[in-house]
Amino acid sequence: MPGLLYVVATPIGNLEDITYRAVRILREADLIACEDTRQTRKLLDHYAIQKPAISYHEHNEAERTEDLVARLQAGTVIALVSDAGTPMVSDPGYRLVKASIDAGIRVETIPGPSATLAALAASGLPTDAFHFDGFLPPKPGQRSKALEALADEHATLIFYEAPHRILETLEAVERVLGNRPVVVARELTKIHEEFLRGTAAEIRAQLAGRDTVKGEITLLVGKAMAPPPDDTPLDEAVDALVRGGAPRMDAIKQVARRRGLSKREVYERLLREE
Repeated sequence: MPGLLYVVATPIGNLEDITYRAVRILREADLIACEDTRQTRKLLDHYAIQKPAISYHEHNEAERTEDLVARLQAGTVIALVSDAGTPMVSDPGYRLVKASIDAGIRVETIPGPSATLAALAASGLPTDAFHFDGFLPPKPGQRSKALEALADEHATLIFYEAPHRILETLEAVERVLGNRPVVVARELTKIHEEFLRGTAAEIRAQLAGRDTVKGEITLLVGKAMAPPPDDTPLDEAVDALVRGGAPRMDAIKQVARRRGLSKREVYERLLREE
């Protein structure tokens, strides 16, 4: 008889933030697949759970998936966990879940902590629609392009970010997305939990004044607002940005975003007006 794969959410900081069901499943499972066995062992020891654990992370998931699926087919019950929060939300696990489903193995989810939802709930930003985009690209050019692609998204934007990149990312948010409300949620559920609220520039100034920035960071950016009416002719609006130093195509993109138009539409109108 095939086994069963449980996808188990675990605390993102405070070890009390785990469900009774999650503890029971971890105790009943035959094997626990962990992103980092040393990290998960702290949780297991806290709840006196004595079960074998095996590492399953981004560097070995391709080769280990086959082994774990074989165990599941042989009847093993496996609990999949990440270091913190819900597996597969910017963490390994997708390959195993997909391969298990393809093999006809039952997959159950044990819901629980999520840094994304915890940060959103206490952010003070709109919660009716949100767009989670994981970690932004580390390279400046790619990061800017990723933000530009989300500029017209009418939803609260949510990202994870490394502490050593947060100042650069806030600078990019200010430059690309403008003067929107921003929230930096740091060390959620831990002793030094902190929410910083303001514009990207204001929060960047606060963090830049510290000796160092540490901890897990969730970055939230408010919705795109409807642009105010602008009767300036398109060619004049684009020329003004070009005179200010913006490359012409970037100027066209900015004008298009402000007017709620596509870049192609602005470009074609400019051609007709020449």
